[in-house]
Amino acid sequence: MQSRALEILVGLFVCLGVAAVFVLTFRVASLDTVGRGDGYRVTAMFENIGGLKVGSAVTLSGVKVGRVQNIAIDPDTFEAVATLVISQAYSTLPEDSSAKILTAGLLGEQYIGLEVGGAEEVLKEGSRIKSTQSALVLENLIGQFLTNMASRSNDAGNAAQKQE
Repeated sequence: MQSRALEILVGLFVCLGVAAVFVLTFRVASLDTVGRGDGYRVTAMFENIGGLKVGSAVTLSGVKVGRVQNIAIDPDTFEAVATLVISQAYSTLPEDSSAKILTAGLLGEQYIGLEVGGAEEVLKEGSRIKSTQSALVLENLIGQFLTNMASRSNDAGNAAQKQE
């Protein structure tokens, strides 16, 4: 009889462990807002989204106000269109607010940062954020730096040859 009670107790601990892993997975993935429809959707177009992903945070002054719900390509302009879900608590954001793709730290996760505009009209369901700034891609910056350095060394070499 004792072994039967021990088996039930072990089974209970296994079930609790699986439930804990499930809860932690949602917490770590920041999906604690899954299933809540208490926001309004706006879109923003970017030339380059870098490593932005569906589920990334949307912040205002460092405070999380929403999430990236979808990322697609506009068939006419071939730019990335990000659909953002912003909490209804922030329904008074001016229509001329801007969106930037930012990086948490040097090589961290990318997210969208909103900057408030000054218009009297507010963003509402289906609005489009017109002023956007694409992601800075580290590889592109390094490539530009190397190109500039190579160009300078070639210019210096040509100037030395002309003096001879």
